[in-house]
Amino acid sequence: MQLRRIDHSTLWHPFTQMQAYAEENAPIIERGEGVRLYDTEGRQYFDGVSSLWCNVHGHRHPRIDAAIRDQLDRVAHSTLLGLGSVPSIRLAERLADLAGMPHVFYADSGAAAVEIAMKVAFQYMQRTHGSKRTKFVAFRNSYHGDTLGAVSVGGIDIFHSIFKPLLFETLFAPSPYTYRWPNDRCAEESLAAFDELLAGHADEIVAVIIEPMVQGAAGMIVQPPGFLAAVRRKAREQDVLFIADEVATGFGRTGRMFAVEHDDVRPDVLVLGKGITAGYLPLSAACFTSEIYESFLGRHEEFRHFLHGHTYTGNALACAAALASLDVFAAEKTLETLGDKIMLVREELKSLADHEHVGEIRQCGMMVGIELVADRHTKRSFDPAERKGHQVILEARRRGMIIRPLGDVIVFMPPLSSTEKELREMCGILKESIEETKIPKS
Repeated sequence: MQLRRIDHSTLWHPFTQMQAYAEENAPIIERGEGVRLYDTEGRQYFDGVSSLWCNVHGHRHPRIDAAIRDQLDRVAHSTLLGLGSVPSIRLAERLADLAGMPHVFYADSGAAAVEIAMKVAFQYMQRTHGSKRTKFVAFRNSYHGDTLGAVSVGGIDIFHSIFKPLLFETLFAPSPYTYRWPNDRCAEESLAAFDELLAGHADEIVAVIIEPMVQGAAGMIVQPPGFLAAVRRKAREQDVLFIADEVATGFGRTGRMFAVEHDDVRPDVLVLGKGITAGYLPLSAACFTSEIYESFLGRHEEFRHFLHGHTYTGNALACAAALASLDVFAAEKTLETLGDKIMLVREELKSLADHEHVGEIRQCGMMVGIELVADRHTKRSFDPAERKGHQVILEARRRGMIIRPLGDVIVFMPPLSSTEKELREMCGILKESIEETKIPKS
């Protein structure tokens, strides 16, 4: 097949060992409909990972499709450098109202929006607190994107350690990974360590950056109750900015529009991406308080303005899709219907808790991670060469569902629009795939 030959010989896939990929004959997706994807050979699959955590209302939603077509009849893209754009202005107003953050700067990927957040925070703190404020605080196991600034605040060694000579210095606090913590005082001890780090370096720190409620790429590590609010409070006490990276958790993924709502937290900077366009087009945003924004105002010759931008900042088609997605949230009462779906998924997967190779099932809203272990009593992990997580996702693919693991953590993150019937079917495939994967006795 010509497409497959070109795919194997020419296209370099992200986070993919291409030698292994060429041997697997992975599906080549041709179209989508609702919560399903269809490949070039006519096979259908549930989109169990929301096309990498970004699809919200399903594929080919008529309202979003129509909004993009309508915008195409007007203009596909025009620059925001010194000009306005109708859909970008309207979306900024909606986002500001939703987030309670009155100023919005667009980008085209989550990592790019994280870079914006950090550069703005740095410039603001240099002006207001002096030149000694140069460091950021992040958390072990954190992931904020793949550009060098975002990697500098990333805490996953397998992704980030090789680039260390290229990165700026970051102070890392321990991640509250309850399952792997050596005792039952995870929240208390991780917060104490964070507090000590902050207090010892307060006059050097620009901001704390955190994935609120869930560390996604680390394996769906769910933070203990109250942890986020405590981090926010301690950052405020030390006069340090607080950046909430909601690229993965925003737009309903945790059961609320934004994850910070779970702990009633208001950040200084809110970073958005992925679900912002319901998975249709690349768009991201960093939202700021008025205090930060106004520090950049002044006469042209003072050069206080933010000297940063992207060619496709505020792209008209992407903003039109995002506006339509917000309309769908309202029209279909997406958030209001999530509670029952979240409980259904929890109940459907409960039986896996007794599986001899399931260490923990973690869930926050419609974000689920199932950690596979070689020995559940000692919590011993599998040898990476065994690729147990990958074997499970291949089994799920054979049964008609696309999912993707994070090492040996199986991620399940279906579109929010999934019906209860579809969720039961997907959970059934997930359970069968784990149960049928050949895992030797320990």
